[in-house]
Formats: sequence, C-alpha cells, structure tokens
Amino acid sequence: MSNSHGGGLRVVLVALTVNLLIAAFKFVAAFLSGSAAMLAEAVHSLADTTNQVLLIVGMRRSSRPPDALHPFGHGTETYFWAFIVAGCIFLVGGTVSMWEGVEKLWQVHKGTFHPHGDVRWALGTLGVSFALESLSLRAAWREFTQMRGSRTIRQALRDVRDTTVLTVLLEDLAALLGLAVAFLGVVLTLLTGNPLWDALASVLVGVTLCGVAFLLGRDSMSLLLGEAVPEEEHARILEIVKEHPRVLAVVHARTMHIGPRDVLLAIKLQFDRTLTMDLLEQCINDLERNLRAALPHLRRIYVEPGFDEHQSSNSDLTTSAPSGTSGTGASGRA
Repeated sequence: MSNSHGGGLRVVLVALTVNLLIAAFKFVAAFLSGSAAMLAEAVHSLADTTNQVLLIVGMRRSSRPPDALHPFGHGTETYFWAFIVAGCIFLVGGTVSMWEGVEKLWQVHKGTFHPHGDVRWALGTLGVSFALESLSLRAAWREFTQMRGSRTIRQALRDVRDTTVLTVLLEDLAALLGLAVAFLGVVLTLLTGNPLWDALASVLVGVTLCGVAFLLGRDSMSLLLGEAVPEEEHARILEIVKEHPRVLAVVHARTMHIGPRDVLLAIKLQFDRTLTMDLLEQCINDLERNLRAALPHLRRIYVEPGFDEHQSSNSDLTTSAPSGTSGTGASGRA
C-alpha cells in the first residue's frame, strides 16, 4: 500500500500518532481547567484521529486489484473516504465546538456559569499541542512540496489530485489556527476574569473547522464525479500525440482521475489514410508507450482511430442546404 500511495501513508501515520497524543492531553487539560475552548480542541483532535484512521482505510481499500464488478479498480475509494472525513470534520469537529461555545455563552449570559479548575493546565497543553501539530504539519508540507514541483502554491492546490495529503495539510493548518485562537481565549479569560473570551474562542474554532470541511468536501466530491488531469498535463498529452508523424489531427482527448496516481485517457485521432492495419496497430502501440513514458500515471489508454463526426455533420448540413440559404441559417431556425 505504501508504494501505491507514495509518501501519503507516511504523512497520515505521523498525523495519526500526533493527534492521538494531543487528544489525550487535551481531554485531561479540559477536565482540570474547565475551559470550553480546551474541550473544543480536545474534540477537534479526537475527530482528527478518527479521520486519519478513515484515510488509512481508504488507501488500503483503494489499493485492491480490479475485479469483474470494478474493472477499473477501486482507486476512487480514496476520494470517497476523504469525503467522509470532510463530513466528520464538520459534524464532530465544527458543530460540536460551536455548540460547546454557544452553550457556554448562554450560561455566561444567564449568570449560571461557574468556572472551575486551573487554566494553567490548558495553557501548558496548548503549548505542547502546538509543538506536536507543527511536526505533523512539517511532514505534510514536505510531501505537498514534492507534489507541487515548480508550480505556485495556488496552482498546486488547484491541481492536486491526492486528497489524502491535502486533507492532512488542511487539518494541520486548521489545528494550529485553532490552537492559537484557543490559547488567546484562555489567556484573555485569565487576564480579565471574563469567561466570554473562552466561549468565543470555542465558537471560532468550530467556524474554522466547518470552513476546512467545506473545502475538503467540495474537492472530494469533484474528484468523485471525475476530474480531468491538470491543464499542463493535458497540453503535454496533445504535444506527444501530435509529434507522431502518422497522426493528422486530434479529434478529442478526454482524461479522468480514477485514483490519485491512476488516470484513464480516451483519445480519438485521425491517422494517415494510407496506413495498413498492421502499421496502424504499431502506431497506436508507439503512442501508448510514449505517453506512459512521459506520464506514468496514465494507466489506461484507449486510442480510437476516426474523424470528427460533428464537423462532418455540420459539413453535410451546409452542403444540403437549399439554394440561397446557408447551413447555419437553416440550423438556427430549426
């Protein structure tokens, strides 16, 4: 499984270990300090731990070989489980954190909130958690940098097709932001004696997690529906095909990711009409070999010789139009 998913598995395992340790520390600190923001952070880390387990399940199941029911393999399960993780972040992390904060705000408003515990436990745990989360973020960022190559960060985020690394990266960024917000809320509560700041911090943590869940859910859904390769790769495919001396024109080239490193290419080409069947087969084999050499993740390539039916159809309409009436005009009236 590690070979098929590159460094993604290593990133997830690091995040799983870190989040498990942090969740344990935070729950203890939340109990000892009575901090709502600390409890929200503990729930956040518990949700992150569960999410890493789900990502590992997705990677393992997506590595299964093709079968009669799934002839193209199970690569899209990676995207399915990433979508489930996005839902978990929203439901378990975001809404629970906001609920905890709103409940405490209501208690403060009614005057029924009675603080207990020592918030220094919360401050110490937040500091340790920040250091551990930084280690997880470092591993995710290193893998993301390798995937990014020479592209800008914005281009890489747009073109990334590995939701595993992206999920861990955004989770860690949200975790560090949440820790900073929770730390600020606890400090302000300690300095002012007003628990309102702690409750507001819990709400902000929840809002941050809901935002991350929305981004991850949107990207995972798009990949589940079937995304093409990035524009640069599409242009490279056309360039390789057009370099072949026997290819006259590219009718269309359609790609779809069925896994982070598994792409299906269906391409229709107009070949030299003088080719025999044997030479045509040899040309197709040459094209497939050249494409896979340049883009190894093109696992399934289907080449169809033919011509552009739409262009031919439009040409027929033009030639069959009545005298004095253009084909375009007749089509427009119809």
